[in-house]
Order: sequence, then C-alpha cells, then structure tokens
Amino acid sequence: MDGKLNIDTALVSRLVATQFPRWKHLAVRPVEPGGWDNRTFHLGDEMLVRLPSAAAYSLQVEKEHRWLPRLAPLLPLPIPVPLAMGIPAESYPWHWSIYRWIEGDTAKRERIASLSQFAASLAEFLVALQRIDPTGGPPPGQHNFFRGGPLSVYDGETKEAIAALDGRIDAEAANAVWEAALAAPWHGAPVWFHGDVNWGNLLVRHGRLSAVIDFGTSGVGDPSCDLAIAWTLFEGKSRETFRAGVPADEAMWARGRGWTLWKALITLAGHIDVNPVETEKSRHVIDEVLADHTRGT
Repeated sequence: MDGKLNIDTALVSRLVATQFPRWKHLAVRPVEPGGWDNRTFHLGDEMLVRLPSAAAYSLQVEKEHRWLPRLAPLLPLPIPVPLAMGIPAESYPWHWSIYRWIEGDTAKRERIASLSQFAASLAEFLVALQRIDPTGGPPPGQHNFFRGGPLSVYDGETKEAIAALDGRIDAEAANAVWEAALAAPWHGAPVWFHGDVNWGNLLVRHGRLSAVIDFGTSGVGDPSCDLAIAWTLFEGKSRETFRAGVPADEAMWARGRGWTLWKALITLAGHIDVNPVETEKSRHVIDEVLADHTRGT
C-alpha cells in the first residue's frame, strides 16, 4: 500500500491486459525487493513492469522512454531499454513502463569477486556515459530531485540534519565536509550522469559488473552525484581505483563527498532510534566520508 494507492499484481494484470493484450497471457509476479520509487513486477520470464509509486517519480517515465534507447548503444554495459509505455487507467494515475528483463543479481559485497575490478568497470561505464553528447538532455529539476545541480539546493536540509544529530555524530567535522563541498562548485559543461549509483542499481553476473539499471534520476549536469558509491561500497584500494578511473579532481571529489554526506545525514536523522539497520549503514557511510575528508586535508 502506497498511501491510498495499492499497486499489486491484480492491478498490473489489468493494465497489461487492457493496454497490451498481446501480453495478457503472461504471468505477473512481484520482483523482490520491489524498490521504493517504483514497484516492479515480472511479466512472464523476459519482461518487467515498472510503476511509479508516487507522483514525484512519475516524471521519470517519459524521460526514460525518450533517452534510454539513445544512450544504450553508446554504453559498454546493458541498461534498461523500454519496450512500451502504459497510460493512466484502472485507478492508476500515472504513465508506466514495460522493459526487457536484464539477468543479474544486485551488487551486494558478497557477490562481487573483486571490488577493485568492479570499481574499474563501473568507472569505465560512467566515463562512457559522460562522453555521450548531452545536447537536449534533461537538466537538473524536479524529475531527478536536482541531482546534477548545485549542492546548495540541499544546504538547509543538510544543516538541519547536522544540528538534529549533534552529539550523535561529529557535527563539526560534518559541517567542515559540507562547507568544503559547497566551496567547490562545478564549472564544467553539462555531461550525462546516472544520478543514483548504488549497489541496488548495479547488477552482477559471475562476480562481475554486468548491467546498470534505474535511470530515473539521470540527467545532464555535474556528474559528482555519481561518486557516492565510493563511500557506500568501495574502500581502500577499490576506492582509489574508482577515483582514478572516473577520474575526479579534488573539487569533484569534495562535491561527491557532499552528495554522499547529505543523503547519509538525512537517512540517519530519519531512522535513528527507529531502524537500527539503516542507522548503522548511515553511520558507517558518514564515518567513511569524514575520514576521507580528513585524509585529504
């Protein structure tokens, strides 16, 4: 249940049957885990259905249908390519998508054979993405929660979280990282970025990076938001490999730390004393970011 909106297999089956009757005989079953921004369902064995779970995410559907087919041939790894776009119906209020299913498991640490090799492959993918002609691409905005834009859009939110967590984190160090990020603005030409590079959007087969999925927060702008994986998944040698492969200068790295810190802080502030698992994850990321900043100063 998403507020008053119930997105279940029955709804998906009705939508497919009425709008794409050639596929109405295919079984519909939930993909686990189902995701937060979208609810995802298997459609037979070779396709999936994705339905935005809230109005804020519905802006991403038409963007993906327009741009992913153009990006896919220019990238070194598979990405989702939409097969069909559904329209609002059956009490469901937004556009929705059908994609080809991409085989692979999400990139949990235990599934990755070599973190450094994985980091190098991911950096290669992101560099290839950044080299694609950005002309006409979607600039930062509501559709991707302003990823690729200036970090200052989240200045108030970040400082509120730091203040709320004072005494539970090193607030002075967190402020220093945040101010360093704000003091290193982007001056380059806009480039393509993914916008949400995390283990759940990276697929692994045979221990290697095999695909990159969920381009809902993609756009053209500052690609430093794609660096967060450096602190949420990589460490030590793998982090160094990733940074060298991207490559990221000091200013871009500082902004990457800023994006990572913002997300970890608001997650921690929202889950502390409520969700111990998310609290521990966010604390670890914050510690990694603060330590990395200290080493670099």
